[in-house]
Amino acid sequence: MTKEILLKFKRLMPLVPALLLSGCTLDLLDPRGPVGRGNRDVMLLEMGVMLCIIIPVIIMTLFFAWKYRESNTKAEYLPTWDHSTKIECFVWGIPAVVILILGVVCVWSSYYYDPYRKLTASDPSRKPLNVEVVALDWKWLFIYPDQGVAAINQLAIPVDRPINFLITSDAVMTSFFIPRLGSQVYAMAGMQTQLHLLADAPGDYLGQASNYTGAGFSDMRFRALAMNDGDFDAWVEKVKQSPNALDSSTYPDVAAPQQAAPVTYYGRVQPSLFDGIVAKYNNGLVMNKSTGQMMHMQPAPSEAQMKE
Repeated sequence: MTKEILLKFKRLMPLVPALLLSGCTLDLLDPRGPVGRGNRDVMLLEMGVMLCIIIPVIIMTLFFAWKYRESNTKAEYLPTWDHSTKIECFVWGIPAVVILILGVVCVWSSYYYDPYRKLTASDPSRKPLNVEVVALDWKWLFIYPDQGVAAINQLAIPVDRPINFLITSDAVMTSFFIPRLGSQVYAMAGMQTQLHLLADAPGDYLGQASNYTGAGFSDMRFRALAMNDGDFDAWVEKVKQSPNALDSSTYPDVAAPQQAAPVTYYGRVQPSLFDGIVAKYNNGLVMNKSTGQMMHMQPAPSEAQMKE
């Protein structure tokens, strides 16, 4: 009886990985924005093209093994065979076509879904929202320069409005990624990279660091809250009510390493703080957003200095 139970359990063992993954969500295959959908479509197209080789190869391998088995005396036996033009064309021609197709798709998608390529909403009159992103140990700082607020580990964005991200790091190199919105971009100290995204449906989406950064890496996640304009304005007003200020005097405490950092709001943010974070690794030089040229940055006074 026991042996029969163990035998049945053994037959079910291949299903264990599927059961373990049953609680997982495939965010990459369930996008909520044009860039995410484009990334998904390219990935599925490339997978389909590769399966056009893998599946026939598997079938032919099994078929040839069965047809030319030792016990099959009816199979053709050609001990002096050494060449077939048809087979050569088949073996080399199909992979060449596949590589050509994948190459064209890769080149086209690299330009069309370039993270630096600006997006346009369904209503062209909607101006983009600017968000400055700073990767810290082990948390994300989001600065809204036009609204004058900031948040730790929470990103609020309006639906159907282009988001212009400027991304840097004040720690080791990592990568900024919101799987459902698409495109993964590196955050590096002393550099500012760009990313343009758009959410076309409200939701609460996972954001994460996709490059290992040390002990607190597993908790370096945030929530991207896509909401309508009214809810976004209400969120900004809520953040402005926070008594916390983010400037050159308080920033060192904010930037200190911290694992599983809670969501924190800052109702006042020192202007050009993001530029100062970038410039401190470049001898005070920062890129001018208007001209694209490097310039020397004059540090802005902190809130305490302004009161003095």
